[in-house]
Amino acid sequence: MLSHAPALLAGVALVLVLGAAMHDVATRTVPNWFSAGIAAAGLLMRLCAGDLMFGLIFASVVFAGATLLWWLRLMGGADAKLFGATALAVSPVGIPGLLIFTALAGGVLALAYLISSRMVRRPAPGRRRTLLGRIAKAELWRLSRRGPLPYATAIAAGSAVTLSPQLWG
Repeated sequence: MLSHAPALLAGVALVLVLGAAMHDVATRTVPNWFSAGIAAAGLLMRLCAGDLMFGLIFASVVFAGATLLWWLRLMGGADAKLFGATALAVSPVGIPGLLIFTALAGGVLALAYLISSRMVRRPAPGRRRTLLGRIAKAELWRLSRRGPLPYATAIAAGSAVTLSPQLWG
């Protein structure tokens, strides 16, 4: 049972980061409990792997860098917390991959939003009946106004790539 703990914890972290991404798309917010849950799973994963000190050091560096991006208004505060928590869930040797894949996903996201914002018009007034309809209308409105990106989706993509070996390993 204990031998499956790291994979189970990686799965929990991945589910939480995907949930944070979906919440970010819908509301452009990421509640702190997502980051706290990912950090808790990450702490347990680092304990199981025996690399807690290195994990804390690398996650702190990632969080400090993300905090600097927040301070420069290049990243949201919730995204900075989510990125730091996710860095704790990823093994220390996986941190460069997390950074690279998140940056690549963020670039694709930014390009998609830039192109879409030039093609989309403000949605017609009126209330949508379904949750997905309301989310789609809000997203169209954000695109037409060139609103903020849901960067938690890029963090989730980078996390999915870097956490997947821990899921199956």
